[in-house]
Amino acid sequence: MTVAVTRERKRVWRAWYLYDWANSPFYSSVITVFGALYLSEVASADAKTNFTLNGDRRCTDSSGASSTLQNCDVSLFGLQFPAGSLWGYLLSIATVTQVLVLPIAGAIADRSRHKRRILGGFAFLGAVSSALMFFIAGTNWEVGVWTFILANIGYGGALVVYYSFLVDIAEPDERDSVSSKGWAFGYLGGGLALALQLGFFMGHEFFGVSEGLAIQICFLTSGIWWAVFTIPAVRALPRTHVPKTGERGLSVLTAGFKELKQTIKEARAYPLTLAFLGSYLIFTDGITTVVAVSAQYGKDELKYSTQVLIVTILVIQFLAYAGAMIHGAIAARFGAKKTILGSLVAWVVVLCFAYFIEAGEPLQFYAVAVGIGLVLGGTNALSRSLFGQMIPEGKDAQYFSLYVVGERGTSWLGPLLFAAVGQITGSFRYAIIALVIFFVLGFVFVWLVPVRRAIEAAGNRPPAVL
Repeated sequence: MTVAVTRERKRVWRAWYLYDWANSPFYSSVITVFGALYLSEVASADAKTNFTLNGDRRCTDSSGASSTLQNCDVSLFGLQFPAGSLWGYLLSIATVTQVLVLPIAGAIADRSRHKRRILGGFAFLGAVSSALMFFIAGTNWEVGVWTFILANIGYGGALVVYYSFLVDIAEPDERDSVSSKGWAFGYLGGGLALALQLGFFMGHEFFGVSEGLAIQICFLTSGIWWAVFTIPAVRALPRTHVPKTGERGLSVLTAGFKELKQTIKEARAYPLTLAFLGSYLIFTDGITTVVAVSAQYGKDELKYSTQVLIVTILVIQFLAYAGAMIHGAIAARFGAKKTILGSLVAWVVVLCFAYFIEAGEPLQFYAVAVGIGLVLGGTNALSRSLFGQMIPEGKDAQYFSLYVVGERGTSWLGPLLFAAVGQITGSFRYAIIALVIFFVLGFVFVWLVPVRRAIEAAGNRPPAVL
């Protein structure tokens, strides 16, 4: 039965889109740009201070020769590591922490009548923690460690609950469009916030602030943006949620992991759902890696300036909005599965073009950024909505926690392949082309999944076009 698209339902959809707009600056600004730029520098300042005060301490590279202060050691929990490695290790720790917390988020959401309050709680944890990164200054990089990990917990926990709302607010025939628009508005919001922050950062002297303070203010404004836009989003989402019977109180913490284990066990009854999830985890790892290493590829392999890299990041952010909208329109006509397959082919073409970019030709690099932007948002958005069709009724947050846990738990494979191939061959060109394997395998596995049967096997009504 078709449900009428009323003014009230459109209002709820807009609220759902708005939360994607709210949280995107954390990823685009804090993680992608300013965190990587700043935290290692603060850790290096700490290493410099220790090196100056302790003359017997050496800074060496892997060969034992004197090296830059980025290779001076810093210490955390009694472990010593080069200051320049802090950001990579911190990303790994934050990812592992999310994997531990997300099942709890799903369990709480499934068992509560007030799912939107849980979304708001995780969102404000992330927003406040992101804003507190303002206090990373001088040599106190440890503040950045704790605030960044807490912000990631809030970010991931809110995503699990946010994704599960898609099933509550949209009918099967509507989910591709709603999911694509949500992803599109997220990239638009992240791109707008990043453009404003980069303008402020690059003109910091005009505003009378140091470069470090400019970055601290960008951390603060990312958190404020997240909090301010979360409020109207959460207020307009459905107030109540019919909870699952089961544990209450503190027992829900252990229930989360029991439920994750039980979900994996029960999911064997839905092998096609698992097959699609496995396919998604393969190609999304490739997507995440391409976005994460594009700046490094441009800087280290193609020798582009920081300005070129900044323009590239903005191009990807803003075109991802258009790409997600285009993907939603194509899916409405040809179906989500065919659109995802076409998008994966486009990813292969983009990577092949990236391999042949000539150093010193920024227009070619911008062309690759255009390609990435056009396929970035749509591929993930349609995958999210299609997976939502394959979830058994009443287990939305439970399965989306598995979705996000799997996504976070496999996100190290692409960077590992990129780094290993780059180290072995001495060229990031071979490393970037090696990532094609994720999209080729993803294409094959998605193509093999009979999505209509998967949706029907989960007890749901398939959309008219698949």
